[in-house]
Amino acid sequence: MNQSPPPPAVVPDRPPLAILGVPFDPLTTDETVALIARMVASASPHYLATANVDFVVQAFEDVELRRILFDAHAVLCDGMPLVWASRKLGNPLPERVTGSDLVPRLLLEAERRGWRVYFLGGTESSVAAAAENTRRKHPELQLVGAYSPPFKPLLEMDHDDLIRRIHEARPDLLFVAFGCPKQEKWINMHYRRLGVPVSIGVGATIDFLAGTVRRAPVWMQKTGLEWIYRMLQEPRRLVKRYGKDLWVFGFAIQRQVRDAQLRRASRPGSGPAPTPLTITPPEATLWSPTILAGPERLDAAAAGELRARWLTAVHAEDVVLDLAPTRFIDSTGVGLLTRLRRQGREAGREFRLANVGHPVRHALELMQLETFFQLAGSVAEAVQSIRAQQRLASPVEASGESRLEWHGDVTAVTGESIATAALGLIDARPAGSRLAVDLSDVSFVDSSGVGVMLKLKKAAKRRDVDLVYENASPTVVNVLKLTKLDEYLIGRRP
Repeated sequence: MNQSPPPPAVVPDRPPLAILGVPFDPLTTDETVALIARMVASASPHYLATANVDFVVQAFEDVELRRILFDAHAVLCDGMPLVWASRKLGNPLPERVTGSDLVPRLLLEAERRGWRVYFLGGTESSVAAAAENTRRKHPELQLVGAYSPPFKPLLEMDHDDLIRRIHEARPDLLFVAFGCPKQEKWINMHYRRLGVPVSIGVGATIDFLAGTVRRAPVWMQKTGLEWIYRMLQEPRRLVKRYGKDLWVFGFAIQRQVRDAQLRRASRPGSGPAPTPLTITPPEATLWSPTILAGPERLDAAAAGELRARWLTAVHAEDVVLDLAPTRFIDSTGVGLLTRLRRQGREAGREFRLANVGHPVRHALELMQLETFFQLAGSVAEAVQSIRAQQRLASPVEASGESRLEWHGDVTAVTGESIATAALGLIDARPAGSRLAVDLSDVSFVDSSGVGVMLKLKKAAKRRDVDLVYENASPTVVNVLKLTKLDEYLIGRRP
């Protein structure tokens, strides 16, 4: 039997809309504040992202950032082009929710409710000015910390010192301003260990609070022209970035919208969405996952109806979602799949998609999400895959005196156990020997996982053991390249 999962995280009440693979939640600013209040009341750690077009474009090229947004407890739409795109995709996002609008609202709410707030990031002068201005405007607010760490690459930061500071301050809201994607990666690495109910990457919002950067006039904010105002303020830094964003986003979103319109024009007739279906396998003595049956049309209406029941099932048990009946899926249907995958991972459950037909597979590939799911050709194959996964006692398996096999994800969740097992084997190896780590069964590595690989490489070098990483997948190579450690860890790749 499965062990009892942790309590479910607080998430939005409606399924998200996937725009180029990023699941945006259909929330207004008021609804976001209410959601955050529920998160604070839960006392469980959550992280939110405020994503604009630049985030989406970066996530298109950065697998780790895409996975972080995929797994976020909520992704807020911080850009009018995204709102306009959602209207074309058939499930409009209600409004733009910017970090620079949300944070002042949250400071008011924190002062009223007694929430503790921490500012992390920005320059020393900007975070100090932001703290001073905030205390002047909100004299009853518990601003329990405002710290700008020395600027270093992510993996060279003094993470233990930052975690110690935040533990001592015990904030309810942590606003992190390292810039995208560094702030999102830092939060993803540490939010569980920090235990802060709500962590949010806020980018330039600290500078807005400090008064060092001015926001665009309201009319430019409402008409989606704020990016022009920001570009004129910092042309050397932003002209090239915004030019690339417009080109890449414009081309990619046209493809998704055109594809959605073609699929809507040829979609099957509507019908009632099925209820979750549990299948008892012939081997009555063997454990088996819950089998859910997909609807013929996994669109916004079906996703809204099935969301609560499916999330409950994925939180409680390992699940196989049989998509054999599904002949149509829209961007909200894809958004629901991302939430199911995140919920299962957070609860320590296995989740598989079985009998994935062309419409679903095409939608996942278009949004570059196919590697984030485990796909099976049949329900029986999916069940067998889960059973095989559960037989693995550890994400690390010794397949010989000089070889390790790693399995699944190497992340902030699994990194410590992987490092402990590998360090034990390194310590047992004689000087001058070789130890190979086979990454062929590793589906994903995040920055914490890269840190583990780097730590093991250095530990092996100190003991004169030649530690080599072999058979890294393109997804793993993508993350390593963006950390600029790929050559050191796995050798030069084309």
